[in-house]
Amino acid sequence: MQTANQAALEFLSTRHSYPARTLGLPVPNDTVLNQLLTLAARSPDHGKLVPWRFIVLKKSALMRLSDLAKAHADRCGVDATKRAKAHGQFDFGTLAVVVVSSPKDIERIPLSEQVLSAGAVCAALVNASQALGFGGCWLSGWLSHDSGFIQSAFGLNADETVAGIVHLGTPAQTPPETQRPDITNITKWIAD
Repeated sequence: MQTANQAALEFLSTRHSYPARTLGLPVPNDTVLNQLLTLAARSPDHGKLVPWRFIVLKKSALMRLSDLAKAHADRCGVDATKRAKAHGQFDFGTLAVVVVSSPKDIERIPLSEQVLSAGAVCAALVNASQALGFGGCWLSGWLSHDSGFIQSAFGLNADETVAGIVHLGTPAQTPPETQRPDITNITKWIAD
């Protein structure tokens, strides 16, 4: 058994996401962002397929996407609340990374494992941002799952999806601790 990494354990026991609206300047510069992406890319990846990729969205791109989201929501005829959520995550962002689930057609590696790997990348990106002194928030929303929007907004292929949009920045405040699950209620032990 390896020696326990107490600093990592402390970090994991206190980590949390920051609401995207509370993430402001400064944001990671390109060098730090490259480090964050490198750390996130160390996520579990059965078969080393790299079934995901990144799209970095800076402020001007987020503003353009906000307009695109408004127009798309109008075309879809969604209600005002859904419309506001559609463009809201682009309105307040300063820097975000779209983690694209980009599965490979490899029979021996199930699609579900490849999609889960992309989700692991999102979680790792949030954790890495906090470990480097920034904050991160993993969002999706209905537009992230709308094939027409994601293909036009991000240039995704028909077999690609958005695993998450991870907003990055400096937290304006520390969010209150959220209630965590009671492990005894969600765990089943099988001894034999």
